Amino acid sequence: MHDIWNPWHGCVRKSEGCDHCYMFFLDGVRGKDGGEIYRTKAGFDYPLQRNRSGGFKVQSGEMIRVCMTSDFFLAEADPWREEAWDIMRERRDVIFFLLTKRPERVERCLPADWGDGWAHIFFNVTAENQRRADERIPILLELPFRHKGVMCAPFIGPVSMRQYLETGQIERVLCDGENYGGARPCDFRWVQNLRQECVDSNVTFVFCGTGRRFRKDGKLYCIEGNGLQSQQAYKSGMFYQGKPMHFDLRDTWGNPIPEGELYHPHFRQRCETCGMKPICNGCSDCGRCTD
Repeated sequence: MHDIWNPWHGCVRKSEGCDHCYMFFLDGVRGKDGGEIYRTKAGFDYPLQRNRSGGFKVQSGEMIRVCMTSDFFLAEADPWREEAWDIMRERRDVIFFLLTKRPERVERCLPADWGDGWAHIFFNVTAENQRRADERIPILLELPFRHKGVMCAPFIGPVSMRQYLETGQIERVLCDGENYGGARPCDFRWVQNLRQECVDSNVTFVFCGTGRRFRKDGKLYCIEGNGLQSQQAYKSGMFYQGKPMHFDLRDTWGNPIPEGELYHPHFRQRCETCGMKPICNGCSDCGRCTD
């Protein structure tokens, strides 16, 4: 996927949301150990890599999800993080989506020139249930980031965050069910209740997928395949566009980049009914589909 940057791979389980982690599962299928943490070789400098025409593979204005097979603030990654920050500092024209289950480590891991936050960084914490929401979101609110969000994935228990949303600091809430071995149910009532809290505070809410086990009106459904799960999430009508986010993106010389020069995603017909569309970088034109 062209919107993911994994400078390192492997992780250490941290909380309930990690019990059936997709990364550990998929590594196991390949005969690998997800607990083996290593710096990636070909992918470490992905945001700086160029295509055949000499331009960056990652275009100005794209949002790149960082460390989707690890945690950016993992202690074992401390030796590599400064270099990753250097890459993000160089690409101030790209939005970097950071997600962590370790917000208590974040402040000590920020670069020296951080100040009140870099304008192109979107920082998120995971809140898979109420316990972790109440543990992590208060720390999120105290940290110096200009853009903050919460990701309830895997959504394995009801979460209320009304008091946190009312601070005005959280710009987006995302939720998704659980997949692979041992998938725990996501209940549609949890999704509805959390969405209403976001609507009340004018915060964008994205329901990406149902997960493999989805409970609605007291009935448990088995929904196989990420495509079908995201389609069902789209059909639920739960997406809500709140106050738009604005990222101050700059070129190499520090000048603002005109809107017309920023990347705008394009989608194929099959994308129009996908729950992931509001947060997706669009089609990468890999040639695998025909529509």
